[in-house]
Amino acid sequence: MECLYCFLGCLLLAARLPLDAAIKFHDVLSNERISGYLREHNQLTGWSSDENDWNEELYPVWKKGDSRWKNSWKGGHVRAILTSDSPALVGSTITFVVDLVFPRCQREDVSGNIVYEKNCGNDTGPSPDLYVYNWTEEGSWGNGTNEHHHDVFPDGKPFPHHPGWKRCNFVYVFRTLGQYLQKLGRGSARVSVNTANVTLGPHLMEVIVYRRHRHAYVPIAKVKDVYVVTDHIPVFVTMYQKNDRNLSDETFLRDLPIMFNVLIHDPSHFLNESAIYYKWNFGDNTGLFVSNAPTLNHTYVLNGTFSLNLTVQASVPGPCPSPSPTPPKPTSLSSAGDNPLELRKTSGITCLINRYGYFKATITIVEGILEVNIIQMTDVLMPVPQPDNSLMDFVVTCQGMMPTEVCTVVSDPTCQITYDTVCDPVGEDMGHECLLTVRRAFSGSGTYCMNLTLGDNTSLALTSTLVSIPARDPASPSRMANGVLVAVGCLAIFVTVITLWVYKKHKEYNLIENSTGIVVKGKGLNVFLNRAKAMFYPGIQEKDPLLKHQPGTP
Repeated sequence: MECLYCFLGCLLLAARLPLDAAIKFHDVLSNERISGYLREHNQLTGWSSDENDWNEELYPVWKKGDSRWKNSWKGGHVRAILTSDSPALVGSTITFVVDLVFPRCQREDVSGNIVYEKNCGNDTGPSPDLYVYNWTEEGSWGNGTNEHHHDVFPDGKPFPHHPGWKRCNFVYVFRTLGQYLQKLGRGSARVSVNTANVTLGPHLMEVIVYRRHRHAYVPIAKVKDVYVVTDHIPVFVTMYQKNDRNLSDETFLRDLPIMFNVLIHDPSHFLNESAIYYKWNFGDNTGLFVSNAPTLNHTYVLNGTFSLNLTVQASVPGPCPSPSPTPPKPTSLSSAGDNPLELRKTSGITCLINRYGYFKATITIVEGILEVNIIQMTDVLMPVPQPDNSLMDFVVTCQGMMPTEVCTVVSDPTCQITYDTVCDPVGEDMGHECLLTVRRAFSGSGTYCMNLTLGDNTSLALTSTLVSIPARDPASPSRMANGVLVAVGCLAIFVTVITLWVYKKHKEYNLIENSTGIVVKGKGLNVFLNRAKAMFYPGIQEKDPLLKHQPGTP
């Protein structure tokens, strides 16, 4: 009898060995196990159970740390980057993208082969080969599984013969929620999952990538990422206000409108057919604002801290959900193996399901510079003109808080190319009226764009203007004025010299006049002018009456 028990035990052990030896999909990717109820409830369209067998002969399985990973790719290691557009509203579609990052100086060409990049700096020097992997020369893909048994996925399903499939030399295996999806691709692969039957919360997506190697495949990368399915609408709000110096600190200025823009994360456009309403409470006792537009402006008129609350409501059309299962009342006739949950199906009547999204923020309102204006521009006349440099005075006014700094940016007329940037502190002795003069230098004539900003710790007010600097030529007013001054000075010196010389001559004839005892009152000026005239016109001295007093004259 004892021998019979041993024999039966050996039979059971022998029958169990093939089951234990067969590698499953969940063994290849991870040890995460999913309960049977979740497997049934979260069935994904087009996906298969990870309890299926894995073809280890065609797709070898290497554990982490296996030395064979070092030689799985020529010239280095391939990294796989997995991203998704998570979070996803339940019922919408979430998309996953895997991108392969090849070693330095390697890329995928239009034929799907991996080639070395030209003129790429490499520590080992340029490679004499053009190809890293030339799968085209290794032989084309087969036309059927009978002729080429290697043109299959790890579970034995044949490759789909879609256009261009022979250029796809990578096999991607995705796994989540106890199910897997196989995909033939190139250096990037994309899959989408409808979340209608996915339970709420975070989930794990895992991907393993194989490359083609003649009639087999070599693992080159593994990657995993967490995604989230939620019944709340993912909502983000951007806030913008003119003159606000830092838009990320949630501190804004009093008496200036703040623009709130609601962004709903809906990459699959699941809510396109939904009626969406936005309910605002700004926390300043102004009441509740309801709008069907994602953008709204609001102005706070008091300083302080306020709680902003937004509720987004979307009425999503879709099939009516099944009623909540209710467990039957226990009876003495029910067996222990009966399922207490009763699921009832409903007809395909369209219902509207309300989904909600929420956003909260704490906003601080302070005083700041509300507006700045340039009211006057004046050309500054310099004592010593400089043709290559001009000074301009700008009279600036502002509203709100007094600034602590003034900055100017001088650029080309299109305001794109910056020539000069200058910042100066503003004195505290400006008083209660915001009025200041800003002097700036401009190099050469022409038209300039000047941006002028007044700022303090929380605000930054900006204004712009075009400045025209005329050319400094010799006929400019300043140079003409200097020329007139020089001419007047020379004339004054000349008249002084002539006057002194004529006066000296006039004194020499005083003895002759006194000897005759003739003094003519009031005619001295005529005598002086006549003598001066004689100096400049000596040819007409015969008519001078003073000749009668010269000796030897009859």
